[in-house]
Amino acid sequence: MIKFLVMDVDGTLTDGKIYMGNNGEMFKAFDIKDGCGIKNLLPKNDIVPVIITARKSDILLNRCKEIDITNVYQGVSDKFECLESIINTFKEDGYQYSLKNVAYIGDDIIDLPCMLPIKSAGGLIGCPKDAVKEVIDISDFVSSKDGGNGAVREFIEWIINNCR
Repeated sequence: MIKFLVMDVDGTLTDGKIYMGNNGEMFKAFDIKDGCGIKNLLPKNDIVPVIITARKSDILLNRCKEIDITNVYQGVSDKFECLESIINTFKEDGYQYSLKNVAYIGDDIIDLPCMLPIKSAGGLIGCPKDAVKEVIDISDFVSSKDGGNGAVREFIEWIINNCR
């Protein structure tokens, strides 16, 4: 049973581009369908959304508030250590969750140290269509969409329809 959907941000929830204005302000674009899936479909299926990202961004915090993601970890260099800490502190009715209860979606080699142990434990790995080859090669699900264009929503629907 999948209990956690762990998401990378840049290249997964966004197109991976960072738009900068003349005054240094940054912009990111998020897909509305991803947000709807996270906010509406995950809670109905008792799946906890989790963000673990290497970058820090107030833009991301604002987006997470909009779609009710409370488990947001930014500036994380060791994503696997962060994930283990989350899982180890999350218990329900005495049940201790493990990596087999995790679905992870990411797009680049920085995600592999998290993805590989999850896959080995029996959890699920997904990626956008435009992920790097190393990630595509180990993924259980490869979206028909690029990062930032509904890939997360497709993965959510696939999990709900095929893995629950």
